[in-house]
Amino acid sequence: MSHYDAIVIGSGAGGGAVAWRLAMAGKQVLVLEKGPWFTAADYFKDELACCRRNVYTPDLRDERHVIEERSGRGWSATPTSESGWSFWNGNVVGGSSTFMSGFFHRLKPVDFRLRSEFGPIRGANVVDWPIGYDDLEPYYSEVERVVGVSGRVVRHAFLEPRSTPDFPYPPTAEHPVAAWVDAACAGLGYHALPLPRAILSQPKGARRSCEYSGYCGSYGCSSGAKGGARAALLDEAVATGRCEVRPHSQVFRLLSDAKGRVQAVEYFDRAGQRQRESAKTYVVACQAIETSRLLLSSVGPRHPHGLGNRYGQVGRNLVFSAGGVSHGRLEYADLDPERAAQARVTGPFINRTLHDWYVIDDPRLGRIKGGVLDFLMGHPNVIARAHAASRDEDDNLVWGSAFKRRLEAAIRGGRRIDCESFADWLPSDHCFVALAGRTRDKWGRPVARVRVGAHPHDLIVGRFLADRGARVLEALGAKEVVVSVSDAPPPNLVAGGCRFGRDPRYAVLDPDCRMHGVDNLFVADASFMPTGGSVPYTWTIYANALRVGDKILAQG
Repeated sequence: MSHYDAIVIGSGAGGGAVAWRLAMAGKQVLVLEKGPWFTAADYFKDELACCRRNVYTPDLRDERHVIEERSGRGWSATPTSESGWSFWNGNVVGGSSTFMSGFFHRLKPVDFRLRSEFGPIRGANVVDWPIGYDDLEPYYSEVERVVGVSGRVVRHAFLEPRSTPDFPYPPTAEHPVAAWVDAACAGLGYHALPLPRAILSQPKGARRSCEYSGYCGSYGCSSGAKGGARAALLDEAVATGRCEVRPHSQVFRLLSDAKGRVQAVEYFDRAGQRQRESAKTYVVACQAIETSRLLLSSVGPRHPHGLGNRYGQVGRNLVFSAGGVSHGRLEYADLDPERAAQARVTGPFINRTLHDWYVIDDPRLGRIKGGVLDFLMGHPNVIARAHAASRDEDDNLVWGSAFKRRLEAAIRGGRRIDCESFADWLPSDHCFVALAGRTRDKWGRPVARVRVGAHPHDLIVGRFLADRGARVLEALGAKEVVVSVSDAPPPNLVAGGCRFGRDPRYAVLDPDCRMHGVDNLFVADASFMPTGGSVPYTWTIYANALRVGDKILAQG
C-alpha cells in the first residue's frame, strides 16, 4: 500500500500550493514534475537561456502542440514544431510561476457573476461561478503573507473588499517614470494606482529581497524574491520531510478502477522508463492545456472518453487573456537633462495600474465588463532589440554602418515604455483542447490539439482599453505610440478546460474542484476557472489551490 496521502501532478502555482498546504498539515505528498529542478543559484540573466533557446521549456521537435486557427470559413491546423509558436510556459519545478512578472491583482466580486451582471453574449458560454469572492478572500490574504506580496492599498471605485488593511510588504522600489505616469493620468482625469507585485521588497526567511537587476519577467529569480511556487512554497514543504518532489517525471495516464476512482498514476522517468505510483488522493495541476490532455488520455472502465469526460466537457471553454498593448518610446534627446536621466534608470519597477474601466459604461458600448492596464518599461533584452534594428520599415535587412547606427539608437537613444491591458477572453465553443491522434510526442503519446478561436467582443474591449493606455503614453511624452490588439492568444495566460460548477452536465469539477463522480481526484491549476477575469491568473490560482488543499484535508 502506498505511503503517500496525495500525489500532485505539476509543481506550479496550483500544484505547489496544494503540496505546501498538505505537507504543512502533516500529510505525505509526492509531487511529479516533468521538468528539471533548478534552484535560485541556477538562474542567471541569460537572454539566450531565457528567450532564445529551449532551456526552460521542451524542444518543440520532441513535445509539441497542434494549434488550430481560423482560416477563411474553416480552421487550419499547424504543429508548433513547424510554426515555432510555443505554448510551453516553464517546465521546471515551480512551473511558469518561476518566470512571471509578478503582477498581482485579485479578481473582483463582479468577476464571479458575469452572467448575472452583464447578461448573456451571443456565441459565448458565460456563466456565474459556483463560489463567490468571499469564499476566496481569506485565501487571497493568506497568499499575501505566505507567498509575499508587496504593495500599497489605495481606495478607489473598484477596490475589492479586504480583510486586511494593507499588504504585508511595502512596495518595491519605484522607477522615476512612475511619477510621470501619475501626472499624465491626473491630467487626463484617470486614477493611477500602485501595482502589487509578488516580489519581496524585504527579506522573508531564506529568500532575499529584490535586487533590481532590470531583468524580471521571463527570467528566473536568483535572489528568491519573486514569489514563484518553488521559492515561496515548495522549498519549505520539502524541508518538512513530508514532501518529495520528483523531477523529470512525465505523467501520461491516471489509472481508474471499475468504480471510476483513481488508483495510480503512470509516468516516464528521466531514462524514459515507465513507472507507477499510487496514493489516497490525486491532484492534477499541469497547466490548463496539459491538464485537459492528461484527463482525455486517461481512459478507464467508467471513463471510456477520458477522466471526467462523461458529458464531453473536458477541454471545453478554454480561455486565454484578451486585451492588447500600447507602447511608445522615450527618446532621450527629446527630454530635458533631468528627465532623460530619470528615463535611463534601470532596475526599479514602474508599478502603476489603472482600474478606471474594470466595468465600462460607455454610450456606444453600453455597460460591459472591462479590465485593467499595467505600465512597465520595455524589456532590456539586447538581442531582441538588435534583431528589431536589423530590419527597416519595409522588412528589408539593414547592413553595415546603417545597422550600427540603428543599433546604437535602439540601445542608447531611448527606451520603450509599454501599457499592457488585460480583459476577459470569453469562453466559447471555438476555443478548446482535444487530442491530436496522429501527432505524437517523443514518448509516442498523442499531443494536445488546441483550437484558439477568440470571440469578436474580446477585440472590442481590448481596443477600448489599449486606446486609453496610448493616451497616457502620449501625455507623458512617449513618441511613436502604437496600439496593438490581436485575437492571437497569449500562450502564457491560459485557463479553463475543466471548469467547475454544480451541474456535471456542464462542468468537469464540483465547487470544491473535485471531479464530478471521482471523489479522490482534484484539479488545482487555472483549469477550474469558468471565466478568467480581467487580470493575470496567478494570484487566483494560488488562492484557490490553498482552498483545494483545505477541501482535501477536510475529506480526511
